Amino acid sequence: ASFEISLHKADNTTVSIKLRPGLSPSCRIRRKNVIGSELKIKPGENVIFTFTCSTPEKYFIMEIQKNIDCVTGPCPFGDVHLYPPGLPRLNRTYVWDVKASTKAGLELKFSTPWLRQIEPGESCPDSISYNINSSIDRATVNIGTFCRNGSVSRVKLLGGVVMSLHLPWHSLLTTSGFNIANRASIKRLCIIESILKGESSITLMSPNYPLGFPEDELMTWQFVIPPNMRASVFFHNYSLSNCERKEERVEYYIPGSPSNPEVFKLSDSQPANIAGSFNMSLQGCDQDAQNPGILRLLFQVIVQHPQVDENVTHLVDLSKEKNMTVTIHSEGWPSHMPLMSEPICLICKDPRTCDRVLTLASGAVYRISFLCKDLSQLRITAEKGIGCMDIRWCQGKVYSLSVPKAIILLPIRLHKFIWKLLATDMINVEITSPSLKLQQHVPEQRCNTSYSYSIVSATPQTELNVGVFCPGGSIEKIQMRNNITISLKTFGKGFINESIHQDLKMSFVPHIKDECTFTVSPNSKAKVYLQTPSWPYGLPPYVSVSWFIVVPSKQTARLGFSRDRMGVACETGRAYLNIKEETSGAEEIVRREDELLPQPRNMRHNFWVNVSNCKPVDKTQLTLQFWVTFADKQIDLGIILAVVAGAGVLTAIGLTVFCVKKKKKKTQNPMVGVYNANVNTQIPGKKGLFGKGRQNNESHVYAVIDDAVVYGHLLKESNGSVAPEVDVYRPFDGPIGSLPPSPPPFSFRKDIKRSSNTEEEPLPLTDTDQDTYTFAHQKSGQSEDNGDENKKDKGDTSVPLLENKEQDGLVE
Repeated sequence: ASFEISLHKADNTTVSIKLRPGLSPSCRIRRKNVIGSELKIKPGENVIFTFTCSTPEKYFIMEIQKNIDCVTGPCPFGDVHLYPPGLPRLNRTYVWDVKASTKAGLELKFSTPWLRQIEPGESCPDSISYNINSSIDRATVNIGTFCRNGSVSRVKLLGGVVMSLHLPWHSLLTTSGFNIANRASIKRLCIIESILKGESSITLMSPNYPLGFPEDELMTWQFVIPPNMRASVFFHNYSLSNCERKEERVEYYIPGSPSNPEVFKLSDSQPANIAGSFNMSLQGCDQDAQNPGILRLLFQVIVQHPQVDENVTHLVDLSKEKNMTVTIHSEGWPSHMPLMSEPICLICKDPRTCDRVLTLASGAVYRISFLCKDLSQLRITAEKGIGCMDIRWCQGKVYSLSVPKAIILLPIRLHKFIWKLLATDMINVEITSPSLKLQQHVPEQRCNTSYSYSIVSATPQTELNVGVFCPGGSIEKIQMRNNITISLKTFGKGFINESIHQDLKMSFVPHIKDECTFTVSPNSKAKVYLQTPSWPYGLPPYVSVSWFIVVPSKQTARLGFSRDRMGVACETGRAYLNIKEETSGAEEIVRREDELLPQPRNMRHNFWVNVSNCKPVDKTQLTLQFWVTFADKQIDLGIILAVVAGAGVLTAIGLTVFCVKKKKKKTQNPMVGVYNANVNTQIPGKKGLFGKGRQNNESHVYAVIDDAVVYGHLLKESNGSVAPEVDVYRPFDGPIGSLPPSPPPFSFRKDIKRSSNTEEEPLPLTDTDQDTYTFAHQKSGQSEDNGDENKKDKGDTSVPLLENKEQDGLVE
């Protein structure tokens, strides 16, 4: 197909067709008998041409430029047309170069749907874009690039303007969409007017963005907003130049404001909750010639309906809090911020200071309000620091780790409350939950409460993720070394009700041996699962953790492990598991990392479980999980029979003694301890010095002992009778051990013997040992041979304690 383009000389329009940059001339232009790759048609020419291919839009672009001189002649004001008609369907650019005096102003007025400014490099959805440049004294300033469907209705410029319209080859647009009008001088670089209807937002940039705003220039944005709407301004990106004179600033003219213009720095929070229309101006400065810097600005204006509770303020009293911050933000902050096109929620700490994120510091009282249709989009994140540098000032103080009521009462969901507990190396942290207790979140026993605690112990060298815990478990106390971070995280709306019962408390304590120690007091009917910290990534190297399990007096605990091995291979040192009951003479069970873990076993007393790690080989980690259940203690049948038999014997002895006493009282001739001179009465000594053991001789056996025997020179008489003291059980009230079993040092652990396979040798008898006297009647002919030791020496080694004459004086 052939094309004919006829240009009138008076139109001062030039048409140029040329190849796209970077393409080979596979398609050409044929004009008469001349074939070429470019074609330029000047004013007053009439040209007929064809293309040598059927798809010229793939190879060629076209530019139509019209020069308008408003300095020496009249300007053709009014609607701007797309001229000339009948152009081939190529990607084309219309350029209107209007020259005008700086004493006058030009206005570009756009028809609906108006324009929307875009950032450099961004493209328009329909590929139709406008570019506006201001031309003053041969200097060109890029006002911006715009797409259709926006809120920019007019652009007023000082001096000349170069206006470009880019159309794709398939566009059916037949009108330019704007007109040009003459205006008086605006005394500034430009004025951009934006009409915002209903809830909406607009993003705008300073001229030349992202390059610098012209030196010492002034420009204005006019925002036309319905009086029943509210507007807020947010600066998203800006930079400042190096000023020699004046100061870069933003000025607002707000109708009804008592202090117009209101001046702000670019670093200030900009006005929000503005009722109705307003103007905003950007003022540059005189820049340093050697180092000018760049002044640039990208900002957003958001228009919203006033809220039903717009005038409702919420009191946030943080006056009694210390080292705490409260941040109100949108969901997903800070990793995710809502798109500028999305409806947003604003938090206001006064009627004109609103933002998407608001941080409140402790020590003050705030009255905040919200500009938000749906408050469920907002969240609260709070952080509180508690420190101790000297244990003398901190020990004994108990700190409550509960969320303040000032936060709970806000109509915003708490997302996270973080406590940072800081102390020196020799001061540790103890966390308690006296009534609710804590449950460790494990795969077999998941938390289903409305909130949980994540606990991390950290030093510059290592980080120990203690675990995730929730209320309603068995852990009464956790002691940890180093600096601790406790994060309370909520799930759902139930936290408001459950927060009433918070009882987590913290105190600083002296240095502890292990990195972490748990005190567990389970419910008698519960099955408790516990696992090592940093699950499932493994306990850090050389870290030791202990659990102290409380066993009720009338119950027996059963301890078992979820796997048969620790799952770690050691590069340096050894990993150990130690189990020990807290009772006298209890055996200590020790297992190395290369040994099988113990089978499930019963524990009748409180007991310790200790795990200490080595330096693992790569790709192996120490992860250990165990469980504890409880059952009532079962009394053995043999024990019951022995008790019954013992009771019968005691009853018989009691009757015999009673009868003897009655008989003695009748004769009034009591016998007084008949001494047996044929038995050994020497004080027991060490083994080897005493010929017979106490069980093999009769030095502690008396023929008869009557209750009427009185030693007057040893006892103090009160009313003529003495009540001899008998054996009474007294419970031990001294200190007992409260430390976990100590794992052997890494260098000696390989020599440890398994106590489960050997028995400890009893300690030798000392001179201070107390023996129990037995009341019995000696039978003639009773064997005294009781062991190999007695067979070696059957001689009488007794030495009389009293001479015969002394005995005659004592025995009647």
